Amino acid sequence: MPATETFLVPKHRRHVPTARQRLHKALADWGVADELADSVLLLAGELVANAVLHCRTSYAQVGVTLTLDGPDLVLEVSDPDRDRLPRLHDSGPDEEGGRGLALVSALSDDWGCRQDPYTKCVWVRFSLTGRRDVAPAAP
Repeated sequence: MPATETFLVPKHRRHVPTARQRLHKALADWGVADELADSVLLLAGELVANAVLHCRTSYAQVGVTLTLDGPDLVLEVSDPDRDRLPRLHDSGPDEEGGRGLALVSALSDDWGCRQDPYTKCVWVRFSLTGRRDVAPAAP
């Protein structure tokens, strides 16, 4: 049975660290550490920050789900602005932002987005096969 951590945070940038802290605890409980945990937490921060910044729905909440299922670790971040899908683009050297999805692409094994009935979801998948930074947590 997969292990899952799911929660909501208010759509405000001060809650981005809260999301990372909750995910850090789940990863530690599941025995995910080192480089993989760092990558998951970095991308979680990017995706939650993007949802907070770009969601045009007032008083929204951002949904965060982390699932450890067999050989895969999947992070999903959703918000109610379902028609604004993220786009990967090249940022110029003088641009201050716009590199978050490039990081997502570089650090994950796969990523994408989907439109659900009332939300959009950006997901990131990490393959655990052959990794040394994953040790099953003690029961």
